[in-house]
Amino acid sequence: MRNIFYLFIGVLFFSACSNDDYEKILPKNPALAVQIPENFPAVNAAYYTNTPTEFGVALGEKLFNDKRFSTDNSISCASCHIQSHAFADDKPRAIGVANREGIRNTPPIQNLAFMKFYNWDGSKLQLEKQAIVPIITHEEMDSSLSQVIAKISKDEDYTALFIKAFGDEEITSDRIYKSIAQYEYTLISANSKYDKVVRDKTETFTETEQQGYEVFQQKCASCHATDLFTDQSFRNIGFPLNTNTNETGRARVTGNLEDYMSFRVPSLRNIAYTAPYGSFGQFNTLKEVLDYFDEGVLEADNLDPIFKENNNSIPLTEQEKEQLIAFMHTLSDAKFVSRK
Repeated sequence: MRNIFYLFIGVLFFSACSNDDYEKILPKNPALAVQIPENFPAVNAAYYTNTPTEFGVALGEKLFNDKRFSTDNSISCASCHIQSHAFADDKPRAIGVANREGIRNTPPIQNLAFMKFYNWDGSKLQLEKQAIVPIITHEEMDSSLSQVIAKISKDEDYTALFIKAFGDEEITSDRIYKSIAQYEYTLISANSKYDKVVRDKTETFTETEQQGYEVFQQKCASCHATDLFTDQSFRNIGFPLNTNTNETGRARVTGNLEDYMSFRVPSLRNIAYTAPYGSFGQFNTLKEVLDYFDEGVLEADNLDPIFKENNNSIPLTEQEKEQLIAFMHTLSDAKFVSRK
């Protein structure tokens, strides 16, 4: 009872304060020292207008894990973006409220501070504008920001965090978006064996991993470029189609037929944790993906030139597939998927 009394008095005290008063009594909200890996590209411009802060990140993580974001209070962002799966999940397609199945595989959440586009079709150019998509989508949370704000506005923990993060207790959609983005900006994965070999020089590849790295450089690196392992382009690589939906890929955003069934090139970082693979989970294993590339992909007018130049395939021997898989496993960051 004593703790409840003190909390009640504290809330009354904050409610009676002016903005000038807040500045005098609130703890500082320092920027977090987010370590930017030296082998990564530059962070995007939006990061510098919404730099992660101590309380902004704490608030964003709480929001990310709050099931009240869904219309029936059954799922949160973290329900589909599971840490042990590199903040993806293990389902072919995302599952939302009332077990509704989405049309796409859940993307991992990692290294978003360095990305130019968000969602598989690149429909959002700023991370701060991405969170609205799952909140309002019928197959995902099927909710609205007004519903979310109404649910959390009387939560005293949120009152305290919004005051610490933004200087007063007002809960707005913009503050929610910024906080979630700040948290997601901190989800940097750069501690794989690959990083220890190439950047830190503290480990070495096995013979099979080294051979896989060489095959990767010859046959994969043009799309899975930079140490993000994606060039962030949109490509149609001839994967099997989901004929049960009206999926059109990037064309859904641009309206151009040239973008039909093109998707953002996925990063290969933590790929061992994110099965199944493909825009709607067409493949259960990495071996199945490589077999499909080798045997020949679907023909399309806008099929990526890399495939067209090789009779709609990327030819690979069984040994090369084994070597590639060994190399891709060096991109696993065990600390990232178990961080606290």
